[in-house]
Amino acid sequence: MVALLLFITLFILLLLGFPVAFTLAGVSIIFGFFTFGLDLFNLLPLRIYGTMTNYVLISVPLFIYMGVMLERSGIAEKLLNTMALLLGKLRGGLAVAVVLVGALLAASTGVVGATVVTMGLLSLPAMLKRGYSPALATGTIAASGTLGQIIPPSVVLVLLGSVMNVSVGDLFMGAVIPGVSLVVLYLLYVIGIAFFRPDLAPAIPDEELKVFRGAGFAKRVLSAFILPMILVLAVLGAIFAGIASPTEAAGVGAFMATLLTLLEKRLTLKVLQEVMRETTWLTSMVFIILVGATAFGLVFRGIRGDEALISFIEHLEMSPYGFLAFVMVAIFIAGFFIDFIEIIFIFIPVVTPIFAKYGMNLMWIAILVSMNLQTSFLTPPFGFSLFYLKGVAPPEVTTNQMYRGIIPFILIQIVMLILMITFPELVTWLPKLMKD
Repeated sequence: MVALLLFITLFILLLLGFPVAFTLAGVSIIFGFFTFGLDLFNLLPLRIYGTMTNYVLISVPLFIYMGVMLERSGIAEKLLNTMALLLGKLRGGLAVAVVLVGALLAASTGVVGATVVTMGLLSLPAMLKRGYSPALATGTIAASGTLGQIIPPSVVLVLLGSVMNVSVGDLFMGAVIPGVSLVVLYLLYVIGIAFFRPDLAPAIPDEELKVFRGAGFAKRVLSAFILPMILVLAVLGAIFAGIASPTEAAGVGAFMATLLTLLEKRLTLKVLQEVMRETTWLTSMVFIILVGATAFGLVFRGIRGDEALISFIEHLEMSPYGFLAFVMVAIFIAGFFIDFIEIIFIFIPVVTPIFAKYGMNLMWIAILVSMNLQTSFLTPPFGFSLFYLKGVAPPEVTTNQMYRGIIPFILIQIVMLILMITFPELVTWLPKLMKD
């Protein structure tokens, strides 16, 4: 009953709009004081110190820095423009370019907000100018920009690995096939729409393509692709080849992003200050929530909430897949209201012991959770990616058009989630192959 009261109090305060980190910590300390007494203030600092010295979590600020620096480098802009003109002869070529660039940026940064905003600023005006349906344009941008949730190096996967005590390197490898499959499904949808409804996704005019394909065409294409590919290979190649841990690879990625910005002649003292300020702000937000979640986890286990939950699930005689369905639906709904960081730090530590008791593969569960969080990131009316995109969209693009445009992509992601549940090998095959 005390555990239930803790949850109810926490969610009421969150729905009333109190800051997540301080609500988590404050409510937990109050309940913990009545549970542990003054001993709470001996236990809690030790838990927080243990979390703050977690080697895996050092990669979080480094990956965030890498993503923000890449956003400022202008590489994304060059890549998008080049890819769009390269595929411009195709119907829907610009939308195909957006999906491919979204996947490349996801593999380069892992930061969703920055990718959605960057692509919204660069590609949405261009798509609308060339006669694209606002619904298709916004849906493609929001969905492609959110690929950073599942495609490594994803901050979501780093946090899940830390919370669930699963190798981040294994998670990165396990996410490759689902991430690539999702990109392929997006491309098939966009190409299908362009084929059956060419008025919604017209080709780029020949005059514009002739100018692009003039002198220096090959050089422009190579320079646009080679820099982001170097970054992807430096980070993911080092991890998959076993040369570096994810944390070490994050350091390599941060250095490479700075070097690429310097090569693009965009690295100034002002840019460096902006990147460091943004990185500090985002990292502080993640870690202060983590401190609150650590306090919550300590108190929840102290009042034997985890034992009560396991006993409750056993009493219901729920099958492993029944429990998995229950958790997936709960995370999907929670994603409407709270950010993925809070979901990872509040929900996942509670349900992980139950998945372990059922003997389920925790790496597979983590990838399913990541895909689910990505879906909730897009779902109206509270999808965070939609808010990011709406903030940079032209005034003529309505919220209703954005909602209509994103629905097909949500359905694609649900199909992908069902395939991953039905065929776990989509997640587990590559990590097993790499270990063998």
